[in-house]
Amino acid sequence: MPVPVPVPQQRDVPAAETSHGGDLTVLVIEDDPAGSITGPELSAAAGTRVRIRTARNLTEAGRLLTDDVDCILLDLALPVPAGSAGAAPTASTSTTAAPGAEHRPEPAPGRADELAVLTHVLRIAPLHAVLVLTAQDDTELAAEAVRVGAQDYLFRGELDARVLSRAIRYAVERKRADLAQHQLTESGLRAQENARLERGLLPTPLLEGSDLSFAARYRPGRSRALLGGDFYDTVRTPDGTVHAMIGDVCGHGPDEAALGVELRIAWRALTLAGLCGDRLLSTLQQVLEHERQSEEIFATLCTVDIAPDGRRAGLCLAGHPAPLLARHGRPARLLPYEDGGPALGLLPRARWPRRQVELGGEWSLMMYTDGLIEGRVGAGSSQRLGQDGMVAMVNSRLEQGLTGEDLLEAAVAEVRKLNGGELTDDVAVLLLGRDPERIRRRGRSASRPGPVSTAPAAAPAASAQRPPLYGP
Repeated sequence: MPVPVPVPQQRDVPAAETSHGGDLTVLVIEDDPAGSITGPELSAAAGTRVRIRTARNLTEAGRLLTDDVDCILLDLALPVPAGSAGAAPTASTSTTAAPGAEHRPEPAPGRADELAVLTHVLRIAPLHAVLVLTAQDDTELAAEAVRVGAQDYLFRGELDARVLSRAIRYAVERKRADLAQHQLTESGLRAQENARLERGLLPTPLLEGSDLSFAARYRPGRSRALLGGDFYDTVRTPDGTVHAMIGDVCGHGPDEAALGVELRIAWRALTLAGLCGDRLLSTLQQVLEHERQSEEIFATLCTVDIAPDGRRAGLCLAGHPAPLLARHGRPARLLPYEDGGPALGLLPRARWPRRQVELGGEWSLMMYTDGLIEGRVGAGSSQRLGQDGMVAMVNSRLEQGLTGEDLLEAAVAEVRKLNGGELTDDVAVLLLGRDPERIRRRGRSASRPGPVSTAPAAAPAASAQRPPLYGP
């Protein structure tokens, strides 16, 4: 009856990275009782301490193969115990797989039996450097062993302490470099995939046919992320009403980002279906309650629905900061927030009153998340910018003549500068505006006779067609 060969448990850290100082531990797997090289010989040649463990078969090797082994010296002539070559790992095998092990090439036809001992060792020691010993007249087999997964080969007849010590060092460093390169490649591919996914989840405003201008900035607080727990969207319904919203899921991880995307998509679907105000927010709260990971998760939200004539709007606040309204010739000010309701997910039967707001003929409405106002004013300072500081900052930029995307870019840059570096919270800001003069100019341009064209007579505003811009 075949004796099963135990498979040692492997750590996630490559063996090449576990040596202490310059010491080396080598596991020699060969059936020569006398051994081909000794520890003192190797230590003298390498100029550092070299420990040697010797295993006469794969069963002994399985017991001696631990994390402190830096390199395996394997004799390809070693017989493989019956039933062990090519056997699948047992239930006791560690689930840790070496990077790239699933893509390791198979031996060439006719070489599988000759390399069976190597493929077995590679399977039980995926994170260790492996040197193979072979006969001097079998160069093709040695090269095939390297192709299959060994780091290098040596000929038995030419083995001496100096050659072996150099080969061991080379094999350990090459294994480390191979693992690092594979991990770097995998990390790059994963980052690209995540970036494509997150980019696809960012909103594109549906404002075709609207006279309003649109601009946005978005900066996730998570390092190297494109998407955070903040979310926003803007759509125009068939009756000409422009609906805008901005929200913030508490927390900063990928789960919060995913929940923010779900709420944004749900808001768009419900808005296009005709819901608004309290009915819409109540339904969104149901979505939040069903999709959140724990009952402690909540989300703040601000919704605005702007009438087709652009002169008034309905405002609903669910625990969210009030928008900033700037009218022509007047300083910007915060809209009323006294009638707001609680954040979504806090109270089961909450209500969110809708407040009517007069916008006027020419205006800019800035909606934002609290990441914009919670930055500090000076490195090491405990003072926050706050809403009053934000209002003063925006007014100073308006006095400089900044509007639209330039205004948002300057505002986000100023907040980062005051904070003394990157903000730790997500930041989302969007700006809707109405300029009667620009509307009149566009109307006169559309009414002029011109060459016959199949294009629509009145194209949407350029700013409404432009996709949202996100901060670097």
